[in-house]
Amino acid sequence: MQEPGAPVAKTGMVAIIGRPNVGKSTLLNALVGERVSITSSKPQTTRERVLGVLTRGSPPATTQFIFVDTPGLGRASSSLLTRRMNQSARAALGEVDVIVLVIDARGWREHDETVLELLPPERPNIVLALNKADALARYQDVLPVLQDSARRYPFAALVPVSAERRKQLDELLAEIEKLLPAGEPLFDADQYTDRNVRFLAAELVREKAFRLLGDELPYGVAVTIERWHETDKQVEILAGLLVERESHKPIVIGAQGAKLREIGRLARADIAAMLDKSVHLETWVRVRRGWTDDARALKSLGYD
Repeated sequence: MQEPGAPVAKTGMVAIIGRPNVGKSTLLNALVGERVSITSSKPQTTRERVLGVLTRGSPPATTQFIFVDTPGLGRASSSLLTRRMNQSARAALGEVDVIVLVIDARGWREHDETVLELLPPERPNIVLALNKADALARYQDVLPVLQDSARRYPFAALVPVSAERRKQLDELLAEIEKLLPAGEPLFDADQYTDRNVRFLAAELVREKAFRLLGDELPYGVAVTIERWHETDKQVEILAGLLVERESHKPIVIGAQGAKLREIGRLARADIAAMLDKSVHLETWVRVRRGWTDDARALKSLGYD
C-alpha cells in the first residue's frame, strides 16, 4: 500500500497538433532534447507519427512524457498520402492523455481555426502552446492573443514558448505534467524515441532534400535505406530517393550531381553525429510513378 501523499510516477501520451509549418517538430525536438523529428520550412514535412520520449525525475516520482509528433492538419486532402497523414493526425487525438495545440504567438489563422474545430468540446486535457513568441517585438504583445485564445476554447493552460530558442519549455512541461495520469514508465530512462536508427537516418536524408531544394522539390519524394552495414567504428549506408516523375529526377540530382552530393554531405554529417561514428553514405535517385496515390507503394514505404 502506498502512503497518502507519497510521490507517484506519472506517464502519459501527449499529442502535439496544429496546422502545417507551425513548428510542431521543432517543439518536439526541443522538449525531448534530441533530433527526433525532421524540420524544414516546407509544410507537412512530418509524414508519420513519431514518438519522442522525455523522462524526468527518479523512482518513485518518475515522470515520463511520450510525445506524439503528428503531420500538420488543416490541409486539403489531395493525394492518398496526404489523406493518410491527416487520418494519422486525427487518430492521435483519441489515443492520448494530453493534447498540445500549437499556434503562432502572433495570432490565430484560418488553418488554426480548422484544427480547433477538430477538438472535442470542453475537454479538460488540452494545452495551448503559442510558439515563436520570440518573434514578437515585446512580450506584452502576446496578451491580446492569450485573451483571444481563452475566448475560443477552455484550454487547461496557455503557454507562450519559443521552440527555436528553447524558451518557456519548463513552464509548458509543468502544465502538461499536471494532466498526466499516474503510471510507471513505458520506456527506459535513456530512450528518446521509439524509432530505430535506420528510420532516423532516412529522415535526415529527406530533411536535407527538403531544405536544399525548397520550392523546386516535388512533394512526392521519399527515402529508403537500401543497404546498411555497421561495425564498431563505421557504418556504410546506401539511401535511395524516390520521386514520382522522370522530370523530377534531374531536379533532385542537380547540375553535374551537385544537389545530390550536397544532400548526401549534409545528411552524412548529421547521421555521424547521431551514431557517434564514421559514416559512408551513398545516395541515388529513382522514379516510381504515382507512388503518393498507390496504396501498395505507400505500405512498402511505411505510410500505411
